[in-house]
Amino acid sequence: MFGDTLDPAILSNEIALDETLDAHDPLRHLRGDEGVEHHADSRSIVPIQPPSVHNEVIRLSFPNDSDKGCAAAIQITLKMDASPGCGGIAWPAGDVLANYLTIRGEAYCKGRTILELGSGTGLVGLVAAILGGNVWITDQAPLLDIMRANVRLNHLESSVVVSELNWGEALSSEIPRPDIILAADCVYFEPAFPLLVDTLSELATARTEILFCYKKRRKADKRFFTLLKKHFSWKEIEDDPSSARYNQEAISLLTLKRK
Repeated sequence: MFGDTLDPAILSNEIALDETLDAHDPLRHLRGDEGVEHHADSRSIVPIQPPSVHNEVIRLSFPNDSDKGCAAAIQITLKMDASPGCGGIAWPAGDVLANYLTIRGEAYCKGRTILELGSGTGLVGLVAAILGGNVWITDQAPLLDIMRANVRLNHLESSVVVSELNWGEALSSEIPRPDIILAADCVYFEPAFPLLVDTLSELATARTEILFCYKKRRKADKRFFTLLKKHFSWKEIEDDPSSARYNQEAISLLTLKRK
């Protein structure tokens, strides 16, 4: 995992070595000798693509800890469609972050302005809305229709706004200053790393709470954290009882703080 205390000099040396090796062998990451050690997904550069999914509807259930186990489980109906790209399906980091929100419960989300970056299907933001948040789910234009469909399927039109947000571009006037920013599985496309950091920096203040869940896929991910460190500090979430399980799958759940 990339902790906040990682020595920047060591990180810079590792990145320089990676760049040199990339220049000599651009396809080396495809050979399975890079990425997460001893992990089955170490060969992947972008998220592993499941069989083609077109207009598939699934139902997900999350525990609801709002009333100490007495409340009904949170049910989400989710339309998935890979046609617009890999964001149109559900990924494990989104499931981890959605589940963590249910652990924090209504007391954490209710009445707060919550913005999800790279929402894809909108899963994490939908769970936040069911827990009482005033939610904006955002992504690029090709994914807006699937997000709108999922808002309708879950009858959350009154509490969820779907909005286009392209990382690195000026924010629309309709995008609010959020109390909470959510991001799941946004670290996989290296050219977007500086754009994501720029958008996080523009949205966040020192008071903004940021929950950031990602799956480590290759050593190049460290370049994102090098960029992030200029503007944010971070630490691992410590109150999630499921962390040991998803850490084994190279998934980390972090809280970020603006410097």
